[in-house]
Amino acid sequence: MITFAISIILLIIGYFTYGKFVERVFGVKEERPTPAYSQQDGVDYVPMGTKRNSLIQLLNIAGVGPIFGPIMGALYGPVAFLWIVLGAIFAGAVHDYLTGMISIRNKGAHLPELAGKFLGKAMKHIVNVFSVLLLLLVGTVFVSAPASLIDSIAPGWVTLGMIIAAIFIYYVIATMLPIDKVIGRVYPILGALLLISALGIGGSLIVTGAPIPELTLTNMHPEGLMIFPLLFLTISCGALSGFHATQSPIISRTTMREKNGRSIFYGMMITEAIIAMIWAAAAMSLFHGTDLSALLAAGGPGAVVTEVSITMLGAIGGTLAIIGVIVLPITSGDTAFRSARMIIADYFKIGQKKVMNRFYIALPMFAISMYLTTINFDILWRYFSWANQSTAMIALWVGAMYLILARKLHWIASIPAAFMTMVTLTYIANAQIGFGLSIEVSYIVAAIGTAVVIVLFAITAKKRLSMNLEIDEVVENHHSAA
Repeated sequence: MITFAISIILLIIGYFTYGKFVERVFGVKEERPTPAYSQQDGVDYVPMGTKRNSLIQLLNIAGVGPIFGPIMGALYGPVAFLWIVLGAIFAGAVHDYLTGMISIRNKGAHLPELAGKFLGKAMKHIVNVFSVLLLLLVGTVFVSAPASLIDSIAPGWVTLGMIIAAIFIYYVIATMLPIDKVIGRVYPILGALLLISALGIGGSLIVTGAPIPELTLTNMHPEGLMIFPLLFLTISCGALSGFHATQSPIISRTTMREKNGRSIFYGMMITEAIIAMIWAAAAMSLFHGTDLSALLAAGGPGAVVTEVSITMLGAIGGTLAIIGVIVLPITSGDTAFRSARMIIADYFKIGQKKVMNRFYIALPMFAISMYLTTINFDILWRYFSWANQSTAMIALWVGAMYLILARKLHWIASIPAAFMTMVTLTYIANAQIGFGLSIEVSYIVAAIGTAVVIVLFAITAKKRLSMNLEIDEVVENHHSAA
């Protein structure tokens, strides 16, 4: 319990200290109009208040990641707490803040556009394909996961197919309509439900004096799976997640002032980390490693969510908590498809004011995603995990390059970027979905690969510094007094 309490306190302190430091390094310009005003179109560029943006951002980035990931990460034992706390403060929240703020400075640009501008044109095409693939995987995972949870509490006459169809219908509506029509109105309510359910589980842990294990660096995984690199891919949302880099630009287009960025981007990542801590602690306290492993094998993370919720909060409270968890993936799935639609539209320069233009982009995406729902969830999650952290690595390198070109302290982004490069390269070299090399060879390959990436990054930075690249887009100064 002491480790759990200290971890929560450190996360909160991190927001007020390191978060403030990152904000100072970036350099907020209050007089600069944001894209919500300079690009206002009534569809994606719509000014919205900080509280509403913060709750939408939290729901956008959360998904099942800060619940399912930590539950599976709990198999490793309390060492998972270290990654959640340190990862969120020094990597995840920095990643979210920089991608959101750099997007604001570049007219709400998405990651592929930013990668092309700061890392070279070739990276724009690579990251565009990577981002759309990731978002389709996310959207699919976030159909399958909530559908299985709803199925566990739905009446017998409601089939899994009906639930999946209903979720897809909602996704189509949310993806097509202007952001303030569905997402802007419903999300704040759903965000409150999410926070209440998480606080309910967390409060129950404290009140009941749950036997949350104290910190140890011992690997407790029942199957002996390696902490490095597997833990850093298993727990992504809640520590560091590239999916967030695809979501932050959605809110960068609705943020009213640059000074709101720390609470929206850095703050909501810290909030997500607290949710991840609660679920990791709940899984560790209620199940020993072998019991948790058996439950995961039998029913997946969703079964653990159901068991934890009912055990700690009773039938009614537990059902409400499960509903809160269901909210997470659904409210990330819709914005995953929305983000994919916006990225494709930006790439092919297709205007989005006309409904049919949105429809032509969205329809093929949903068709592909419906096919992907037929694939085993575990396989989808493995591909999602690697694609997710690879995207995070790229986004951190983009942030580092931006800071270098701005002649500011780039280490806040380049150090976690280098670390995640090593993680993702080690995983893909060793994993069966990758090259299947031995772990010893994978370490060597990843170390060489990381060194090459760092050298290439340094060469690119030197060239771009000599070009005096304009890092921030010029915008018209017609910021309304909102």
